Amino acid sequence: MSNVAVIAQVTRRFDVLAVQEVRRSAQAFLAMMTVLGPDWQYVVTDVSDGAAGNGERLAFVWDGSRVRLGGLACELVVAPDAAGLPPDVLAGQFARTPHAVSFARGSQVFTLTTLYVRYGTTAERTPELTEIAAWLARWAKCGEPWSTNLIALGDFNIDRQDDPAWQAFTSTGLQAPAAMNLLPRTVFDDPDPAAPPDHRHFYDQMAWFPPDKATKTGFALRVSCQRGTALVPCPIAAQDGSASVAV
Repeated sequence: MSNVAVIAQVTRRFDVLAVQEVRRSAQAFLAMMTVLGPDWQYVVTDVSDGAAGNGERLAFVWDGSRVRLGGLACELVVAPDAAGLPPDVLAGQFARTPHAVSFARGSQVFTLTTLYVRYGTTAERTPELTEIAAWLARWAKCGEPWSTNLIALGDFNIDRQDDPAWQAFTSTGLQAPAAMNLLPRTVFDDPDPAAPPDHRHFYDQMAWFPPDKATKTGFALRVSCQRGTALVPCPIAAQDGSASVAV
C-alpha cells in the first residue's frame, strides 16, 4: 500500500489525469481511488482483447471539487473508408481503443483524448499515430459541441523528437509544448538538462491544435513542466479559474 499512497499523493497535485496500463482487475487503481477519498472520481474503459491489448484499460481520474464532467464519454474507432487510409496503413482497430471524455471548469469545456499506442517497432507504432492524428484533426474542425478545446495525451511510444512516429503524431497540426522537450518521460531517462532533447524518449505526450487548425480555442493553455516526474501539469486558464491536466 505504500506505493499506492505515494501515487495518490502525486495525483492530488492535479485536477484531471489520464492513466494508462490499468490492469483488468484494477485492484491497485481502485486502492488508489480509496486513498484519494470521496471528492475524487474516475471512469475506465473496458479491456481491449488480443495480445496487443495486453489486458489493460485506460482511465481518467479527476478532482470533483475542481472540475466536473462535460457530458461526453466515448471511444474512438476506425472507419477506414471515411478516414481515407489504405488497408496497409492501419488494418483493423487500435490495439487499445482511444478514450475521450469532456470536462468542465467554470463555463469552459475541454475534451481530453487518451491513447496508449501499441508497443513494438517504430513501423508498428506509426499507423496508430497516423490515424489518431487524422481522427483528431477531423474532429477539431467538425464544429460539434465537444470538438472544441481538444487535447491529446497519453503514452504515444515515440522514441525521439522528429523520428517517423513523431512526424506521424504531428502530421495534422498537433503541437506539443516546447517546454516538455527536456522533461524526462521514463525513470530510465537522464534528467540532465544539458542532454539533447531529441535523444530522449518522448513516450508521454500532451498536444493540441493551434487556433488555425481548430474550430475554436476557448481558453489559454500554459505548461509548467517539473523535472523528476513523468507527470506533466498543464494549467488550463479560464475566466472562472483554472484546471491542471496530467498524463
